[in-house]
Amino acid sequence: MRRPLLAACLLLSACGKPAAPLPAPVAFDPLAQAQAAGKQVSNREAVVPPQCYTKTDGVANPCWTCHVPAHGRNGMDDAHLQQEYAFSAVGAVNHWSNLFRDRRAQIAAIPDAEILAWIGQDNYAALRGQLRARDNYLGWRPDLDLAAGFDGQGFANDGSGWRAIRYQPFPGTFWPTNGSSDDVFIRLPAPFRQDAAGRESRAAYRLNLAILEAAMTVDARVADAALRRRVEPVDEALAGADLDGNGRVGGSITQIRGLPARYAGGAAAVPAARHLYPLGTEFLHTLRYVDPDAADARSPRLKELRYSVKRLWLEDQALQHVYDEENAEKAAGALPYFPGDAMTGLINPFGWQLQGFIEDARGRLRLQTYEEQLYCMGCHTTIGVTADQSFAFPRKLPGAAGWAEHSIAGLKDRPQAGTREPEALRYFRRVGGGDEFRANDEILRRYFPGGTLDEATVRRDGADLGVLLRPSRERALALNKAYLLTVREQSFAQGRDAVLVPAVNVHRRIDNGDTGLKEKGRVFEDGRLWVEWE
Repeated sequence: MRRPLLAACLLLSACGKPAAPLPAPVAFDPLAQAQAAGKQVSNREAVVPPQCYTKTDGVANPCWTCHVPAHGRNGMDDAHLQQEYAFSAVGAVNHWSNLFRDRRAQIAAIPDAEILAWIGQDNYAALRGQLRARDNYLGWRPDLDLAAGFDGQGFANDGSGWRAIRYQPFPGTFWPTNGSSDDVFIRLPAPFRQDAAGRESRAAYRLNLAILEAAMTVDARVADAALRRRVEPVDEALAGADLDGNGRVGGSITQIRGLPARYAGGAAAVPAARHLYPLGTEFLHTLRYVDPDAADARSPRLKELRYSVKRLWLEDQALQHVYDEENAEKAAGALPYFPGDAMTGLINPFGWQLQGFIEDARGRLRLQTYEEQLYCMGCHTTIGVTADQSFAFPRKLPGAAGWAEHSIAGLKDRPQAGTREPEALRYFRRVGGGDEFRANDEILRRYFPGGTLDEATVRRDGADLGVLLRPSRERALALNKAYLLTVREQSFAQGRDAVLVPAVNVHRRIDNGDTGLKEKGRVFEDGRLWVEWE
């Protein structure tokens, strides 16, 4: 993480449903809070998420989802972190003190009508307008018109090139039952959206996204020549190659067999690479409240707006060198460092530039401070499970079904690639609950009667993740209220999880050493990001 010169160069080169509007706008500067904070940091290990402080008690293991053996181009090889605590001196202290606060009386004091009105307001449109007028801001300016919506193929109606992704949710914290709904959008650079003559081409863009889908969504243990991926109907002739392996070139195809040699149209000179996004790929991630009245559980109000763009391409040798350096720095107890600042975003050593916005005390989206932006850098830099530091796209639903606004409704609980047991069921079994802290009382009541996992009921409800992983109305409202309290306090540096009762299964301080999981046979090295679809 210590590459300030390279990252500085990169930074210089970077230079749903109808929602109630916010009240009449008043003078507001969404950059002011981040500017005032500068590079002030109270927690130098803000990259370590709260979930890493879970008490395993030698039995409960949520760590297997993120910390896995090396695979494909991810050389982090951090499965050993299931067996041992390996924190720096600073990280040994759990700085996420909001986990331990008792806010039950404050939560109960917020009327249901108040929280429903809060989450029903759109706070995104105002941010776009405020940043559009700023000529002294070098960071990312939101250019997706969420209010304009998306067409039947998931493309933004505003013509911006953003496309919605529907994906299998990553297990644990990001399940709606644990406090948030979300969605993800992708955009490839202009040449990927053009034909060979440089004209805008929806057909060429769809084909290039299908090639990317084949490159990113198949388990690394499958050889390039052996991969198979269902894709939306695309025009094979635009690639000038036999992509479906039927011995002919041309016509509409719905499967890609083997990794294509290169992309198509205006990007025909760009080689396709397994588990690497093209240079210039962008992602947009909205984190939202859980709306109990919305079919997709996504509230109009955003908790956070997260943006990332790939600024640097690394060949395999350089990639592995970065992983080796990361592991060496961790072993030495070095504190993380990411060049950049709140105004431009932070850059990780793999060339991804990240920047985020979050609510101010009145619910208006503002630029996150430098410390608040550090929060996302750990999971998108130094864990073993990711594919090119990403989570959602490698878990995209195959083909046309995966090009739509996100919702877990109707999705099945499916196994991870190369396994047979459904993922959520396996998570429940290995963790002993529905979240890393084993604090989700609703999941425990539903699926752990008497403290024992009811596998039959989990399998039954797993036919629809909208049943298995969506909170009851009562729980959704309580989680929303708990998060609102953090918003009003602006205490994100002390933790941004929605906590209903003080956490019990969480360390306040950790002494490095054995987690006790290996002795009990509770270390699992089969965790995979990819999903078994067929």
